Amino acid sequence: MKLRIVALGAVLAVGSSAAALAAAGALQFPPRTVSDLLAICSVGQNDPMRTAAVSYCNGYVTGAVIVEKAHGMQKNAHPLFCLPTPPPTHSQALAAFGTWAHAQPSRLDQPAIDGLFTWLAETYPCANRM
Repeated sequence: MKLRIVALGAVLAVGSSAAALAAAGALQFPPRTVSDLLAICSVGQNDPMRTAAVSYCNGYVTGAVIVEKAHGMQKNAHPLFCLPTPPPTHSQALAAFGTWAHAQPSRLDQPAIDGLFTWLAETYPCANRM
């Protein structure tokens, strides 16, 4: 299970996207909005902030997933999402998160963590949810 959690963090942490929202040096750390998170997680290969952005994205997403998974394992808790086995590739997850966010532009202004969890719950619902 821990491997799947780390894999999802890596999924969103690596790769570039045509929807990259920030120019070099304009990244918002920590991300306040979904737009900020997408910018950090999809920074370009040649961006001078790439190493910091990829590392931050990996830590942010992995930490969020670990905390929610720990919460979901508590007695009478209902997991917010259930990751598939195997998890999606980094480019698949990043593209899906970006597509989801841009499908309703108001999502880009949501708090980053809320948007991430909403996307995870909608994309990876648990079959045995009560």
